Amino acid sequence: MVQDIPTTQHAIQFTGKDEILVNKAKPVDPVGSTQMLLQVEACGICFSDTKLLHAFDSHPRKTEVVKGLDADALAGIPSYHPGAEASTPGHEPVARIVRVGDEVRHFKVGDRVLVQADWKHIRTANSNAAFGYNFDGALQEYVLVDERCVIAPDGEQFLIHVSDEPSAAAVGLIEPWATVEGSYAWKERNHVADGGRLLVVGDGDVDALLADHAPADVVRATDPSETEGNFDDIVYFGHDAATIEALLDRLDPKGVLCLVLGGATIDRKVSVDVGRIHYDFIRICGTTGSSPLEGYAWIPATGEVRDGDDIAIVGAAGPMGTMHTIRNVVLEREGLRVTATDLSDERLAHLRTLVDARAAERGVEVRYVNTGDEQLQPGFTYIACMVPVPAFVSELVELAGEGAIFNAFAGIPVGNPHPMDLQHVIERRVFMFGTSGSDVSDMRTVLRKIEDGIIDTHISLDAISGIAGFEDAIGAVMNRTSGGKIMVFPQLRDLPYLRLSELAEHLPHVAEKLNGGVWTREAEDALLRGTR
Repeated sequence: MVQDIPTTQHAIQFTGKDEILVNKAKPVDPVGSTQMLLQVEACGICFSDTKLLHAFDSHPRKTEVVKGLDADALAGIPSYHPGAEASTPGHEPVARIVRVGDEVRHFKVGDRVLVQADWKHIRTANSNAAFGYNFDGALQEYVLVDERCVIAPDGEQFLIHVSDEPSAAAVGLIEPWATVEGSYAWKERNHVADGGRLLVVGDGDVDALLADHAPADVVRATDPSETEGNFDDIVYFGHDAATIEALLDRLDPKGVLCLVLGGATIDRKVSVDVGRIHYDFIRICGTTGSSPLEGYAWIPATGEVRDGDDIAIVGAAGPMGTMHTIRNVVLEREGLRVTATDLSDERLAHLRTLVDARAAERGVEVRYVNTGDEQLQPGFTYIACMVPVPAFVSELVELAGEGAIFNAFAGIPVGNPHPMDLQHVIERRVFMFGTSGSDVSDMRTVLRKIEDGIIDTHISLDAISGIAGFEDAIGAVMNRTSGGKIMVFPQLRDLPYLRLSELAEHLPHVAEKLNGGVWTREAEDALLRGTR
């Protein structure tokens, strides 16, 4: 494939906190020996893009790389823009490789690829390097990627080959669907970490906890303030809320706090940083009895839905909530009931058009509830929360029934603690978890489900845009006025932001190719043929 590459392009750049530049003459980066130039077919907009916009150089993924690539290598990658440097967002793309350097080994010109944005082998001070953050993303016509960024030392590939059959929108929507899939597939730990640090506070027996697993360091203390450092596991024999709050701050990422109440009651609600549950993967378990083994025992293997679950999906009619709802109604589980909530009757009505037929095929009972008009009642055995408000999460926890799983999917920034009824959590064995991002395996799972006809990612698409419509599009994300995902086609420079419901008026030749209002490959072909 031989293609003329322009020297400049239209692109979106974030230039500072809440500063967006629509750059109509951004240089197309030159391709070095280990690099590839990708022509972007489409790229989704994500709520995470708004977090980058608001935080900019204080975002942990926008900071400088400290491990994984040395300074000389980074200096030779023109798409690397850490810190206060202007950068192009966009981490949900599908693209075609149009130029490769002579040292590229795993890819060739003509390959169609999907980018996994979280480059875990390349570290910043507090996170991972990422495509669309400290490396330019895909909200531009062409983007440069270095093969060393997308091939980890262990061989894991963050650039995934895809076939030509699915539409660009279907493939571009894989990443957000993968974050949903990843939240259910994330493997949990129901024992103390082997080789980790364990802190035991108070008077109690942990011998049974250590019978099959061996921390490298076990520290005992009556007063946790007398200890140093953070821990992978903390077992607290006690019920003092202030002590629990102090211990939560001592958990390392992926750490577990086990509360052993011994028949006592926690004296008040506990201030819990839900952002750490989501981004740092910390977990809270416990028992009303005296054995910490009982507390760890009810941590599930994963956050997956179980047969017979009574599921509440809160914020179900938004972009991510729609994916959760569809994902669960088509799940191979028996006896599921789903309550889908939102504050907009219009959005719930749209959700119903996407869900009801699929739910009927699987025999899943679905209720639609506007929580502005009707309060939810306690007893749900699975809750998935799309609302990033700590106070709201705390209220929802109290609706969780016996043995419930609480998927705190919405990313609440770390550092926003709120009082939570941990007595309820322990008494009813409510497992609360959160996840951030997805793995390559999650993306491959979604790709397989597309290929096997299990899911149609198109159903979550609500609007399309070109570069010109980006500011309206990201405004719709921030204001939550979109009923689903937004897909940007950078090659269609002048295309404004249009919801699919508006296409009949503005692009009738595209609207006639929709399937019951849902995007299709035929609609995309019509868009690309007739809108350039």
